[in-house]
Amino acid sequence: MLCGIITRLVYTTQNAQALLDLTEVLTKDHAMWKHVILFASGVLAMLLGSCATGGYSGTYGSPNMGGPPAEVRAAKIASEPTGNFFYGRRYYVEKTRFWGYLRKPRQSANTARLVVFNESKKQNPDRLPETGPVGNRYGFDQNFEYKIYGYYTGDKVYEINSNQILPEFMLTRYELVNRNPGWLFSPRDHYNSKFINLRPSL
Repeated sequence: MLCGIITRLVYTTQNAQALLDLTEVLTKDHAMWKHVILFASGVLAMLLGSCATGGYSGTYGSPNMGGPPAEVRAAKIASEPTGNFFYGRRYYVEKTRFWGYLRKPRQSANTARLVVFNESKKQNPDRLPETGPVGNRYGFDQNFEYKIYGYYTGDKVYEINSNQILPEFMLTRYELVNRNPGWLFSPRDHYNSKFINLRPSL
């Protein structure tokens, strides 16, 4: 969390202007200016360094999704029912319009594809107002697992807020499987509603 705040502080125009204003004030006392800049640079370098090396313990924090050990999850996937459907995991990130990840039965989550639903036949499970009451708004079902019925249309969709070109999936039906399945790709997963940081391992 701290690293995210620091990164935003460094790279936002508003705060950059604030730093320039501070520098202008400090230049009135040249000696003070030198000491403050040296101190600030050292602190910033240390903090950004910890962000770069942390991965889960740095930028995204510690795991927060829970779930079974990896071998238990693998055994469950290996024995799950098959059929003409996909297993879908809702992935809600603020302001984005993709739905989540789809995978075929008995295939690892690392084979999953992030998709945009075509809702002309069936609406998303959480097609609700974004400003509704907690638990009854768009994105309320973050990380719910579903059986998803439908098909890939073969078209691609540009998801503007995440700058991705994603496959389009025609949704025809869905069934809720699990409200709290735990981690998606790894027991180390950390969910952040503001950043796309859950991706298949390559």
